[in-house]
Amino acid sequence: MNKTELVAAIAKKANISKKDAENALKAFTDTVGAQLKKGDKIQLVGFGTFEVAKRAAREGRNPQTGATMKIAASKAPKFKPGKALKDLVNKK
Repeated sequence: MNKTELVAAIAKKANISKKDAENALKAFTDTVGAQLKKGDKIQLVGFGTFEVAKRAAREGRNPQTGATMKIAASKAPKFKPGKALKDLVNKK
């Protein structure tokens, strides 16, 4: 499912216009991104948790040359699904 299909599905499910659904989706993604950038965690009970994972600096290898190289420390967004979402996905 791509963004256009997601917007259409949200609009249909919520009985709103596609424009309103697109605005809501954009507001959601912008808000999640802004909060993660600040280092906050977002918990949606039953759905999951968005948080920032810190990756330590480490030494890696260039796959073409085999030379060692330093990989800088970084932060990465992380999503941990909640129990209700896991149960929904695994339901038979």
